[in-house]
Amino acid sequence: MGGGFFSMSSQPTIGAPYSDIGLTAKASDHPEWQRAHPIQITRKWCGADAPASRHAEVRIIWTNTSLLVRFICRQEEPLVVNSNPLLNKKTIRLWDGDVCEIFIAPDLKTPERYFEFEASPTGEWVDLAITLKPSGRQTDFEFQSGMSAAASVEGSRITVVMEIPWSSFLAKPQKGNVWRVNLFRCVGVGDDRYLAWQPTRTPEPNFHVLEVFGWLEFL
Repeated sequence: MGGGFFSMSSQPTIGAPYSDIGLTAKASDHPEWQRAHPIQITRKWCGADAPASRHAEVRIIWTNTSLLVRFICRQEEPLVVNSNPLLNKKTIRLWDGDVCEIFIAPDLKTPERYFEFEASPTGEWVDLAITLKPSGRQTDFEFQSGMSAAASVEGSRITVVMEIPWSSFLAKPQKGNVWRVNLFRCVGVGDDRYLAWQPTRTPEPNFHVLEVFGWLEFL
């Protein structure tokens, strides 16, 4: 799986501004977020329009210590979340409920190796390291990124923020660097629950399609 299909003109680019104020996941309403361009998640994984009641807006900022991703989601239906959320370690199969997700492929030379980060409206989270091979997808469930998450529910608005520290796995970028990325939201039940910034257009719901990943540029 080489980089032949990764043309910057073929997929949209998210610009992530740098912040030097020490922003964290808990500062979800800080004015600094207004510097980041809003990305809209409005379509199902298959490409069809999703109901407006399930749309989400995402903004991405990076700092000296971490990558921060904020989702603001409309929520006009019952939450599908764990009744006893576990916040001090990752929750496997978090994707079975309501969740926000970002997939990141930082190395353009090996895009088949990427990372999956998720957080729920309760603040639960999961981080996974993934390798796509001709034989199938390999997932490292023991991967430890050091990520944290914060979430709040206010009426029909959900805010979810992920803070992913720079590490040997996800090295701090330089301004001008570009990574591959896609953004997702799962909400409700049934196949219609899978929303994607860049739809994968697979016969069945599947977010793991590198060819459709957009770009993340560090400004």
